[in-house]
Amino acid sequence: MPRPMCYRCAWPTALCWCAQLPTLPTRTRFVFLMHPMEFKHVKAGTGRLTHLSLPNSELHVAPEFETHAPVRSLLADPAHHVLLLYPGEPALDPAAGTIFPDDPRPLTVLLLDATWSCARKMLRLSPCLQRLPRLRLGPVTPSRYLIKQQPAPGCLSTLEAVHETLLTLSAAGLDTYTQPAALLDLFAAMQARQLAFAADPARPGYRRRPYTPPNERAPPTGQSARRRNYLRLPPHTPPSAP
Repeated sequence: MPRPMCYRCAWPTALCWCAQLPTLPTRTRFVFLMHPMEFKHVKAGTGRLTHLSLPNSELHVAPEFETHAPVRSLLADPAHHVLLLYPGEPALDPAAGTIFPDDPRPLTVLLLDATWSCARKMLRLSPCLQRLPRLRLGPVTPSRYLIKQQPAPGCLSTLEAVHETLLTLSAAGLDTYTQPAALLDLFAAMQARQLAFAADPARPGYRRRPYTPPNERAPPTGQSARRRNYLRLPPHTPPSAP
């Protein structure tokens, strides 16, 4: 029989995170655009937990958003300044002094929550997202992910990307980030639980082997190299469009 699940945080009921999630009010609205594969198969993904920690956020699941009515309605709302957190020519670059000083509208930041290959496909199938100005952050702290392989330097989990975004917006005077440790503490607790399970040889149905330290793992190749559970945030020169 399948284990009872918490359908809010998508973890088994016995391991539910809901009571431990922080509440982080933000002026910025975060919109998580999740690929169905991420929704169905990635149980240790950070996008849903981050969404549940941000009252001013929403989450939508679809393979593309060109025909997604709620997202199209959001993009057409003149009350918000909408940006896409994705590699490309930046519209918001605090290092260059580009912080929209004359625009009083609150920011709405869209994030693609998927593997790298799925995120590229989502963007290719969604011209409405391609037309959005891009948000650029950098330099950023290297990823703290221990249980997943980073495909390249500068790649972050969705949770870390939101954390870095709020740090940047707070420094630019565009938001207030009063609990910068809260998301990272949640991230550390989630990984500590996964690491403990992996190291327990008596636990059925798990990896059956502990995780090796990230600096001891071979670089990902093939399909694993194309997986994108992280947001590429180039510190200087944005990469070419996928």
